[in-house]
Amino acid sequence: MQREEIRNLSGFAWSVAEILRGDFKQSEYGKVILPFVVLRRLDCILETSKAQVLNAAKALPDGVDEATRDMILFGAVGGNVKVYNLSRFTFATLKGQDPGQLHQNLVDYITNFSSNVRDIFLDKFLFTDQIKRLKDGGILWNVFQRMTEIDLHPNRVTNIEMGYLFEELIRRFSEISNETAGEHFTPREVIRLIVDLLIANDDTKLTKRGIIRQVYDPACGTGGMLALTEEALQDFNPSIRVELFGQEINAESFGICKSDMLVTGHDPEQIAFGNTLTQDAHKDKRFHYMLSNPPYGVDWKKYQDPIKEEADTLGFSGRFGAGTPRISDGQLLFLQHMISKMRDDEDGSRIGIVMNGSPLFTGGAGSGESEIRRWMFENDWVEAIVALPTDLFYNTGIQTYIWLLTNRKPANRQGKVQLIDASGERFWKSMRKSLGSKRREIPEEARADIVRIYEGFLNGGNGEGDVAKIFDVDDFGYREIRIERPLRLNFQASHERIARLAKEKAFTRLPDDEQEEIEVVLLGMGDKLFTNRKAFEKALTKALKAERIKTAAPVKKAVLAALSERDEEADICTDKDGNPEPDTDLRDYEFVPLKEDWREYVAREVTPFAPDTWVDESYRDARDHEIGRIGYEINFNRYFYRYAPPRPLEKIDVELKALETEIAELLREIAA
Repeated sequence: MQREEIRNLSGFAWSVAEILRGDFKQSEYGKVILPFVVLRRLDCILETSKAQVLNAAKALPDGVDEATRDMILFGAVGGNVKVYNLSRFTFATLKGQDPGQLHQNLVDYITNFSSNVRDIFLDKFLFTDQIKRLKDGGILWNVFQRMTEIDLHPNRVTNIEMGYLFEELIRRFSEISNETAGEHFTPREVIRLIVDLLIANDDTKLTKRGIIRQVYDPACGTGGMLALTEEALQDFNPSIRVELFGQEINAESFGICKSDMLVTGHDPEQIAFGNTLTQDAHKDKRFHYMLSNPPYGVDWKKYQDPIKEEADTLGFSGRFGAGTPRISDGQLLFLQHMISKMRDDEDGSRIGIVMNGSPLFTGGAGSGESEIRRWMFENDWVEAIVALPTDLFYNTGIQTYIWLLTNRKPANRQGKVQLIDASGERFWKSMRKSLGSKRREIPEEARADIVRIYEGFLNGGNGEGDVAKIFDVDDFGYREIRIERPLRLNFQASHERIARLAKEKAFTRLPDDEQEEIEVVLLGMGDKLFTNRKAFEKALTKALKAERIKTAAPVKKAVLAALSERDEEADICTDKDGNPEPDTDLRDYEFVPLKEDWREYVAREVTPFAPDTWVDESYRDARDHEIGRIGYEINFNRYFYRYAPPRPLEKIDVELKALETEIAELLREIAA
C-alpha cells in the first residue's frame, strides 16, 4: 500500500469527525477515532477465528487457571496473535443487530477481550466512557457504521502501514488541537535512517544463525521506531529473533503500541506504561539496540525530586550520576537513561537518539549539560553525530541531530568522533504538500548516502570534507580559566560622591546625627583626588580621628565604596599581604583547548594585550582539581562554516522600495 493510499484511508477514518462535530470538542476527536481504529483492526484480525475461539472456550475444563486458558485460546486464534475475544459478536454481526442495542452489545464486545486488551480499552482509552457519550448524543450507530466500512485486515494493511495510519491520524488531531505531534511519533524516513546507521557496521554479528536482538525505546509512543527496527533486522537476517521493549507516558499512544505488540506476536508486557525517568519499568534489563526521539525542550520540574534524589544518592550507580541538565529540557536525562542500559558483554550496545541542538552546546564548563557531555566523551561512547535538514518534523522546523553511541567502538574509531553535516540540499527534497511544519523529507538515495559516509568513516581527506569530518574526542573539550585584572581606584570626597552614601545600607542604618557628623568630616577633607587607596584611607582615618568619630568596618567600607571610581591610571589596590586585588568588573574567562597547555595559551593570547593580568589559580575543576574547569561542547557551525556573501546593494534597495510602496498603500487604505 502506497503512502497516498494510507492518507486516503486516514481521511476515511477522519470523516468520522464530521459526525462528532458539535457533540465533541475538536481536541476530543482522537479519544473516539483512535480507539475505534484499534478496535476495528483487532476485529478484522480475529473475525476468521471467532468460531474456533468460542469452541475452544467451551471445551476448557472447569477451574483452569488464566495463564493456561490464555495459552489455549491464543492457539485457537493462530499465528503469533496474543489476543482473543469471547463475545459472540463481531463488527459484522453487531451491524445486523438492533441499533438500539448497539451500546450494550458493544460494551459486551469490548469487555470480553482477553485481559491484556480489555485493560487498554477500559483503563487507557477509557473507551466505554466515550461510547456512552456517543450513545447519549444519538450518534453511536452512525460512528460505528462508518467504522465498519474500513478494511484493516493485515492482508490489506500491514503492521508497518498501520503505523503510517496512526501517524496520519495523530498528526491531524494534533493540528486541530494545537498539541505537539512530535511527542507521539517521528517521521518514518528519520527512523529508517537511525536504524540503518545503528546496524551499518554490525554485518558480521547479524548474519549468524540463532541470533537474538533486544531493542528498546524509552519514549516509544505508538511503537514506530520499534516496528521499523524489527523490520530492518529481519530484512537483513530473516532468521533473527527480535524482542521489543518500550515505555510510554501517554495513555493513548501506549494503548496503540501495546495493541500492535499483541497482534504481531510480541510480549505485550514488555511495553510498559509510565514515566521512564521516574519509574523505570525495565530496571534490570540491558539491550543490544536502543533508539528514541525524546521530547524537545520539555520542562521536567514537576518530577524533578525523584530524579535529583537518584542522582544524589546513587551517583554513577544510578542513571544520572554524570549530572542533571537545566530544568527546562530533559533530553539528556533520556540519553543517560539509555546509556545505563548498555550491555557489558562481547556484543555491547548501540544507541541512536534524535535531539535538537541544545544538548550539543547548552551549558558552560561545570554545568550539568557539560558534565554529561564530558562523561560521554571521556568514556569514548560517542561515535558520530549527524546534523539533519530542517523542516523534517510535523510539529517543528528546527534543526535536529542524530547521536550514535556505543560501548564497543571498533579500533579505527576509538578516541574519534565523526561529524556528518547532512543538512544541505544534497540530503533532502521538498514535499509536494506540506504536513504541518514538515516541508522536507530525506529521500532513499540520500539516506543511503549518509549511511555510506558513516559506514566508511569518511573524512575531509577522502572526498567528503564539506559534509564529514573526524575529530579526536579531546577536540571538543576545553579548560575554562579565570583571568583577573587588578583593581585600580581613585578617591575623592566631593559633594557628588558623598551623595552616593545614601545608597549604602551600612551607612543609612546609622542614626541621622552620626550620618551628619561623617558627612561633615568628609566635606572638610576637600576635593583632593587620591590615586592610591592606602593614602586615602590614611587621610580618612586621620580626619575622623580628629573629630573623635569611630566607625565600624562595614561603615568604613561603605564610605570607600561611595567615594571611589575606577581609574586605569590609579595605583593598584592591594590586600593586607601586598597582593593585587582583582577587579570583578574586569574579570574574564578564556577557553583553552584541552590539547594545549593553559600557560602557553595565556602567554600567547592574553598577556601581550593585557600585561597586568593573572590567572586565578583557585578556580579549579571539581573532578581533576587542576586549574580551570573542564567543559565540552560541539559547535557544528564552527566545523562546517559556509561563507554566504552579502546580497548586492542594488537588490536590497529594490526590496526596500517595494516595502515602502506597500506601506504607503496600506496607509492610504487606513486613511480612506
